[in-house]
Amino acid sequence: MLTSAEPMQAHEVLSHARPRLMSRAEYDRLVDEGLFARERVELIRGLVVEMSPIGTHHADAIDFLNRFFVRALGDEAVVRVQLSFVASDDSEPQPDLALVPARRYATEHPAQAFLIVEVADTSLNHDRETKRRLYEESGVPEYWIVDVRGCAVEVYVLEGNGYRDALRFGREQRLAPQAFPQAELSVAELFP
Repeated sequence: MLTSAEPMQAHEVLSHARPRLMSRAEYDRLVDEGLFARERVELIRGLVVEMSPIGTHHADAIDFLNRFFVRALGDEAVVRVQLSFVASDDSEPQPDLALVPARRYATEHPAQAFLIVEVADTSLNHDRETKRRLYEESGVPEYWIVDVRGCAVEVYVLEGNGYRDALRFGREQRLAPQAFPQAELSVAELFP
């Protein structure tokens, strides 16, 4: 029996109850009403999930990629940084960077991307498992994980209904998005 001095933990509640999952439309209404205005959250599989804090190495990689792709692609694609992506009816993640079709997104978030990039410092397992599956199911043709601690980039490319095994690019290698081969970068530039 719990006393007021022993608060119930979330895992204890979930072991006895089924959570009420949220649709993307419900989540968007709450966002529009300002419910999460002071929080860094995203909708993953119907659950509102807190996002990890961003350290300096993580932020630097995002800044570098943003500047690089904006210059390299010009008007060929929109470079979105930590903005919502429509992955499914119950998921609206906020990838660190997304290259999406070139147009305005004033009335809806993009549901298609040429490339999605997640920068992983403390979130590597989450990005490899949960986020990878989500982007794979959404039909995102290419997904990169920038592994800050490992100084490498993992590249997943869609083949048929799923991503083939990751290719890992180290500091001495170069890579470019499949959709934009002219936008080739040195992996070493990501990790000063």
